[in-house]
Amino acid sequence: MSNPTLGTRLEPRRHELLFRSATLAQRTFLTPAFVRLRLEGAELRGFDSPGADDHIRVFFPDASITGASIDEIRSAPNREYTPVEWDAVKGWLDIDVALHGAGVGSRWARSAPIGAPVGIGGPRGSMVLVGRPDAWLLAGDETAVPAIRRFAAMMDEHAVGRITIEVPDAAHDLPIAAPSGVEVVQLHRDGRRAGEELSDWLDALDVEERPDGCVFGFVAAEQSVVRAGRSLLLDRWTGDPSATVVKGYWKRGTAEYHAPH
Repeated sequence: MSNPTLGTRLEPRRHELLFRSATLAQRTFLTPAFVRLRLEGAELRGFDSPGADDHIRVFFPDASITGASIDEIRSAPNREYTPVEWDAVKGWLDIDVALHGAGVGSRWARSAPIGAPVGIGGPRGSMVLVGRPDAWLLAGDETAVPAIRRFAAMMDEHAVGRITIEVPDAAHDLPIAAPSGVEVVQLHRDGRRAGEELSDWLDALDVEERPDGCVFGFVAAEQSVVRAGRSLLLDRWTGDPSATVVKGYWKRGTAEYHAPH
């Protein structure tokens, strides 16, 4: 096994914490349970999100209330999402919402009328990948797809590695654009609890399957996946903690849970 590429690491960056108001401009279903929302507003001009795993907090006021004040938006229920795409000049931002359960984000994403007010806070900080990994391992469920797609967009044409996405079944597959040297797998839960199929897949990877050099590892899904992700990347594959992210993006039975930053 070769030595890891020097300099490949995640570097923290802090940002001025800003609160922005916007409105829902467009809703696009990518699968029956995964929807992209376009948020628009003059206050989104200048928005930036330099880290692929960034979190913004999205505030969902009652969509039936017209002309919501800033205080009403700030006090509304909120959840965290990863920015997908944005235009800092025109003032729009896309987020993807996995419609699992009956949480406030899922309800709003399904049914808020076009033009409904929304608030966006952050990102407060970013972890920015510096350097070129020798190989990649990206794995997660639907909630991690925005971050995984952003990491995949950073890969050059010679990149190698694996990307694995756990979804309910084939009707919910979420394709990832990646170079030819990166294998993309869709795992189907087929009735199993979220996280179990992905945990089994991670547990099945052994030491001999570790690519040479520095492997950038990112694993994010239901909280139960953390054990399997750390066991693979940090124990069996002896990965570099500064080039490894393993986190629970959500926790079964806990609507208020927020992923650690």
